[in-house]
Amino acid sequence: MAANFDPSEFIDDDFQAERKAQPNPFSSPAAAATGETSRAPSREEVETRVTEMQQKLTELRQAQQDLERERSALEELRRRQMEFTTGRQEMLQHLTRGVGLLEEAEFTARRDAEQMAKTLAEFRDHLLKIQAVQEDTWSKDNLNVELTRALTTIENARMEWNAARLKFPVLSGAAGAEGTQAPAPDSPALQWFQQLTFGELCKVGLALTWPLVLTAGALFLVWWFR
Repeated sequence: MAANFDPSEFIDDDFQAERKAQPNPFSSPAAAATGETSRAPSREEVETRVTEMQQKLTELRQAQQDLERERSALEELRRRQMEFTTGRQEMLQHLTRGVGLLEEAEFTARRDAEQMAKTLAEFRDHLLKIQAVQEDTWSKDNLNVELTRALTTIENARMEWNAARLKFPVLSGAAGAEGTQAPAPDSPALQWFQQLTFGELCKVGLALTWPLVLTAGALFLVWWFR
C-alpha cells in the first residue's frame, strides 16, 4: 500500500522566503516599502520604468564616452612625455658629440689659419726681397757678390715655397691643375666599334680571325701527312 502524500515535503521554504523578499521591478517605491508586491504593474508604471532604464542607459553611455575621452587624453599625454624623454636623450647625445667635434675642428682651423697667416707674411717678405733685386745696378766689380746674394734670396724663397706646399695642399692643387691635360677624344674607329651590336661584333671577329684558322689548319695537315 502506497505511503500517504505530504505536500509539505516538496516545498522549499528558503526559496519561497527569498522569492517573497525580492521586490517587483515594476512596483512603485511606496508599494515596495509596504510589501504590496502581488499587484500587477500598470501600463503607466511600465512606461515609467522603461523611461528610467533608458535614462540610466543614457547616463552610462555618457559616462563611458567621458571615460574614453579621458583615456585618450591620458594616452596622448603619455605619448608626448615619451617623445620628450626620447628626444631629450637623443639631442643631448647629438649636441654633446657635435660640440666636441666642432671644438676640435675650430681649434684645427684656427691653428691652420694662424700658420697660413704666418706663411702669407713670409711669402710677401720674400716677394719684396726678390722684387728689390735690380740687375741694372750691378757693376763688374760687385757682380759676384750681388749674384750670390740674389741666388741666396731666391733659394730661401724656394725653401719657403716648398715647405708651404707640404702644409697647404691648395698650393699644390693650383700647380697640379695647370699640369693636367684633358683626355683625348675617342678615335673614329673606337666610336665605330662602340656603335656595333653583339652580332655585328661577332661577324667582325670572324672576318678578322678566319685567315689564322685556315693557316693553322694547313699547317696541321702538312704535319699530319708528313
